[in-house]
Amino acid sequence: MKARVLIADDSVHMRMILKDMLIREGYDVVGEAEDGEEAVRLYEKLKPDVVTLDISMPAMDGIEALKAIKSGNPDAKVVMVCAMNQQNQVIEAIRAGAADFFIKPLQSERVKEALERSIA
Repeated sequence: MKARVLIADDSVHMRMILKDMLIREGYDVVGEAEDGEEAVRLYEKLKPDVVTLDISMPAMDGIEALKAIKSGNPDAKVVMVCAMNQQNQVIEAIRAGAADFFIKPLQSERVKEALERSIA
């Protein structure tokens, strides 16, 4: 069985696209969060194998959520989701412990590759 995934993105549309993509690849999407605070809460509750975190979210952005998740769970596997113009935030996220990242618009092969690398 493929990994259990938590998706965090403030865009319902992006969550739906990513969820459909992951389900087609055989992943088990165990939860969805619309901001970083909800992602941290759901991570603690669900303990997924991997989390996808959008970098730009309200309440708590993806980098803050990444740091919060990793502080209590150093082995957590987190993949960042970003826009083309967010290179500096991606570098900050990798330094903070993100396993990988992929860029919007989503490309199925790159999403699959990032998740597989993060849980390998």
